[in-house]
Order: sequence, then C-alpha cells, then structure tokens
Amino acid sequence: VKFAGGVSVLVEGKIENDFKITPEQLKAHITPKTKLLLYSSPCNPSGSFYSENELNALANVLKDYPNVFICSDEIYEHINFSGKHFSMAQIPSMNERTIVVNGVSKSFSMTGWRIGYLAADKKIADACEKLQGQFTSGANSIAQHAAVAALGDNLEPSYAMTRKFKERRELVLGLAAEIPGLKTSIPQGAFYLFPDVSYYFGKKHGEVAIENDADLAMYILMEAKVATVQGSAFGAPNCLRLSFATSNEKLIEAFRRIKEALLKLK
Repeated sequence: VKFAGGVSVLVEGKIENDFKITPEQLKAHITPKTKLLLYSSPCNPSGSFYSENELNALANVLKDYPNVFICSDEIYEHINFSGKHFSMAQIPSMNERTIVVNGVSKSFSMTGWRIGYLAADKKIADACEKLQGQFTSGANSIAQHAAVAALGDNLEPSYAMTRKFKERRELVLGLAAEIPGLKTSIPQGAFYLFPDVSYYFGKKHGEVAIENDADLAMYILMEAKVATVQGSAFGAPNCLRLSFATSNEKLIEAFRRIKEALLKLK
C-alpha cells in the first residue's frame, strides 16, 4: 500500500467480538479516499471466521460505496470449524469487485510447494498479471500438477486434517484456561490461539521486566524454550500468537512450560 502511495487504515476487531469488525466500524472508517477493504477469513492470527450473515452485513455497508474493492484472503478456507465456508464473492452485489486470494499451502498442507492463486473480475486479474509477471516466476511443474490434483480431487483428506485441528483446538483451549491471566477467544478456523496476555505486562522475574508483547515472547522463548509470535506484528500488541499445528504431546509439554514460566512473573 505504501509503495503505491496509499495509506493503510487499521480497523481494530476486539477480542470480545472474536477480533472481527462490525458494520458500524466499517462505515465509520470509510472515506472518499477509500479504495480497498482487506481482510482474511478464517484469519491468521486469530482463527476468526466471518459467517454468511456477518459478511452480508458488511456488504450492506459497502453497497453505498461502489468504488471500494474487497480483497479477501481465504487460504484457510477448508480449516474451518464453523461449517461451510462463505466468501464475500458469493454475494451477487459484491462479486465483480471482490478479489479472492487463496492457495494450497494451508488447506492441503503443501506449504513448501509455494502455489497461490487469485480469483477476480477479468480486468482486475489482467492488471494483477501484468505486475506479478515482472517479479514472480518459476512455479515448478510438479507443484502445479499437485495443486490441480488437490483442488480437483476429493477433499476428505483436508476435512480429516481439519477434524484433527479441531481436536487440538479443544486441547489448547483447555490448557490455556489453566493459566492465570490469559484471555482467549475461541478460534473458528486456522490453527492458532491468539490470547490477550496484557495481564503480564508490568511484571518481573529476577532482572527480566515485561513491558510489552515483545518482552513476553522473548521471555517465554528464553525461559520456557517455546516460540510464540508477538501480537504487535499483526496490529494487536496485547496478544501473542500460538500455533497448534503440532502433536498433542508437544502441545501439552509447551503449555506446561509456558504456565511454569508465567507463574514466575510477579
């Protein structure tokens, strides 16, 4: 956005609303200069998912702003614990101005194959192709054929993976509930927990003082040997992102270590 001379306007979704924005917030932030609404569903880092009703409510605001395009990141489409996925592009009034970004990395567990794609009105897709063709090339033929197989074949392996992630979600929500001060929402997709950890700001252990999310992420890394991602990287400085894309045994051990480390903070 900066490269194009634009200004990003961040609309903050509160944890009380599963980090999702409301129609009222959207309307309050649109100006005559607004060009694009950019969001992800299911979302990294929060795991939040916009339902059909919620997207229709946002579309009802956007119908009064015909010059605003929508870019919807849907790469976690099939890792969805809330039922059938719904896209803004399925709303007739939004179809021609919605740009859907997707890929095979997440839902098909093909991260290293580096295949993504975009679906949009032809004039938008043609414009994107002009730009992309100048700086990206070399998608290998094996990865391309694998992507075709993934997108055109039986989705049961993806659904089986999602069922396993849902089991892990229940596990980590239970483990997080045992740690004092963590405030969590219930992720409806993806494979992340995004707790509010501000309870620990201002606390210390020995010579280590926790002033913000970066301090806490580093403390957990050094004290518990568990890697997390600071929420400020996503515009949410009160939070940390924890992935549950690993085995139950590792998750149980990781949360044991995190709890032990956090209890030392006074």
